[in-house]
Formats: sequence, structure tokens, C-alpha cells
Amino acid sequence: MTKTEPGFLWGAATAPHQVEGNNVNSDWWARELRIPGGELSGDACDSYHRYAEDMRLLAKAGLNAYRFGLEWARIEPSPGRFSNAELAHYRRMIDTAIDFGLTPIVTLHHFTNPRWFVEEGGWTGVTAVARFEAYVRKAATILDGVDWICTLNEPNMLALMVGLSRAARRGEPTAVTPTVEGQDGFPVLPDPDPEIGRLLIGVHHAAREILKKETSAAVGWTVACQALTATPGNEDRLLEVRHVREDLYLEAARGDDFIGVQAYSSQQVDANGVVPHPPSPTNTLTGNAYRPDALGIAVRHAAKVTGVPVLVTENGIAIADDSRRVDYTSKALRGLFAAMDDGVDVRGYLHWSALDNFEWGHWKPTFGLIAVDRETFARTPKPSLFWLGHVARHGHP
Repeated sequence: MTKTEPGFLWGAATAPHQVEGNNVNSDWWARELRIPGGELSGDACDSYHRYAEDMRLLAKAGLNAYRFGLEWARIEPSPGRFSNAELAHYRRMIDTAIDFGLTPIVTLHHFTNPRWFVEEGGWTGVTAVARFEAYVRKAATILDGVDWICTLNEPNMLALMVGLSRAARRGEPTAVTPTVEGQDGFPVLPDPDPEIGRLLIGVHHAAREILKKETSAAVGWTVACQALTATPGNEDRLLEVRHVREDLYLEAARGDDFIGVQAYSSQQVDANGVVPHPPSPTNTLTGNAYRPDALGIAVRHAAKVTGVPVLVTENGIAIADDSRRVDYTSKALRGLFAAMDDGVDVRGYLHWSALDNFEWGHWKPTFGLIAVDRETFARTPKPSLFWLGHVARHGHP
């Protein structure tokens, strides 16, 4: 089995809205108040103030990388007016990561938007590309020393969210959250609208051009890779479904420096489309099947379609039993290393998530390597964190 060389990234990931707390200027803060049966992010994990503690725990365990995001809604609280204080805050985060020996992998957009951006028309509005370009230019001023930048997180899921928001405005019933499957009436999330997907591809390419001029970082985006497989006789149907859900976005990464692969589970495709996860006592807290082999499947497919190096930017499991997290991750890493043995160029593995956090409308799904008390914000590292740190220090699962 391959043993990773020095420089291989071993780390964990978070998203700003899910951990920072009180992201009051974002569209998701407003949306939470309208979701029937949903929970509120509130103070979240208070990582806006406690990020140094989070980074210290990761570094102390033996990890060497941390993926985190900048929050556009904080940096540009009103159109064209940027907050120097918030830019300085995120620069301190970058410096703190470097000081702890953690390579910062910075995501510029992780699902959330400023409220004013949505009011202008959001991603389908005429100002969308220009607004995001202006934000990216301003963000680039604090990214010196950052070697990895993700423009948009999971544009295929973002396209889905835009579609769900449209449906909600039309008064149609929609899923409570895009990250929990098997909800009443929504056993499978709908396909993202390719029209919206193509808009986001244009946004990504525009951002990439700016970042390549203004920074020395490797630039890419991350895609939700579903490790889809065909039931017998439905191979052509698989190609159709996978293109709409995934390959459209992978193909757009062919000019990037890397592709961020985010994989959790696997599903089949039959003549009717994606097959719901079968009911099972082993299913995770998000309703997904327990499929650690999904990572190997997803990495191989993404590498084949894009032709660029792979960075696993998210892989994990929503589970209460931490021993199962170790079992899942161990098997997922064996699949990843088997792909590497077969020649797939993989640059790192980032576990989702560093912390138990706000899961886009719910607190119950716990993905974290570190537990967080929601009243005191006390951090309690789980055995899985130390296990992954051991793997990182030794270079193989």
C-alpha cells in the first residue's frame, strides 16, 4: 500500500455558517426562521471567536491541514461596501493556521450569500457574476501565503438549493434541508437544474481567472460526488443522471489546478433515476447508507473526468457511535489508497467535519472529530480525532 509523502495534506474541514455563529446578514440566517420543523444555527459552535482553539486541537492531534471558509455576508455587509475588520479577522485565521503548522485550504463560498445579494436576484440575477468577482478581488487581498483556494463549495448542491428556493417561492412543498435524505415526501433530492449549474460554472471560471492573477494558490472547486452506480441494464440512464448531478461540474474543472472531491455514500440509478437509500439500521443520521467504499468510487471517477489532481475536501459520516466513525474512515481510506496505488494523483484527505456543527437546519447529525457543548462551547476531542492524527503521522491507514 502507498505511504503518503511529506506534503500530503491530512486535515479536517468546516464551513463558516455551520460553526461561526450569528451570521445574521446571510440568507441562510433568514431562511432558518422560515423552515417548518427546522432548527436555528444561533451561536453555532462560536468558532468565530474560538477558531484558535479548534486549530490547536487539530494540530495537537497530528493533522497538518485545515479547510475553512470566508463568509461573504460578513465581508460585504452591503453592496460594494467591504468590512476591513472582517477581512482582518479572516487574515488572522489564516495566520493562526500557519502558526500551528496547518496548511490553510480556504473556501470563498460555502452555500451562504449576503441577504442583499439574494434580494438583487441571487445567482440568477443580472449582477451575480460582477458581484462575486468584486468579492473575490477583495478576498484575494488577504490570501497571501494560502496555497489552496476553493471558489465554490459543491456547486451541484448549490444549484439544487437555488432550485428549492424557487420552488418554495412558488408555494410548492420542498425538502426541509438539502443534506438529509429520506425526509417525509422527499425520499430522494431532485436533480439540480443544469441551467443554474451553467451559471455557476461561469462564476467559477471568472473567479478562477482573478485568483490566478492575484494569488499564487492552486485554484479549484469542490463537487458533491455521489458514487452513483447503475442497476443492470440502466448504464445509459446512469450516464444521463450522473451528468446532470455531477459530471457537468467535474467537466468544468478540467482547467483547474485540482478537483475537490466530497463523498459520503453511494446510490444506484435505475430506469426512474436515483434509487432511495434502502432502509437499514446501519444508515447514518442523514439517512445515507453506510458506504465507506463511496470515496474510492468517487475519487476514481472524478480523476477520470477532470484529468486533474484530486484533493479530498470532505469525507465523513453522521453517526453518534464514534467507533463506527473510525471503522468507516478506515475503510474509506483503504479505498482511497487503493486508487492511489492504481495511479490516481491524490494530494490530501480532509475529514468532514472538524466539529459537530449545524447541519443546515438540524443539529442531530454529528459529523465531528470534536464534540461541542452547545451551551458552554466546550470542545471534547473524540477518539476518532486521535486515530486520524495517528494515521497522518504514519502516512497510511
